Amino acid sequence: MGKVRTSIIKRTARKLLAMYPDAFTEDFEHNKKVVSEYISVDSKRVRNQIAGYITHLIKIRKKLEAS
Repeated sequence: MGKVRTSIIKRTARKLLAMYPDAFTEDFEHNKKVVSEYISVDSKRVRNQIAGYITHLIKIRKKLEAS
């Protein structure tokens, strides 16, 4: 079994992607900084989970566009 992301992580990540589609890239470190700028997150773990899921979604989107 893999890691499971909670619905709050997924919902927040999708909302940020919808609001700021050009701000995020495939780079996790860049996405961490952008997530910190746009929302206030109390814990590093939650911020990293949101940034990681955004990175995952961006990679999927690029893969679909390429094919």
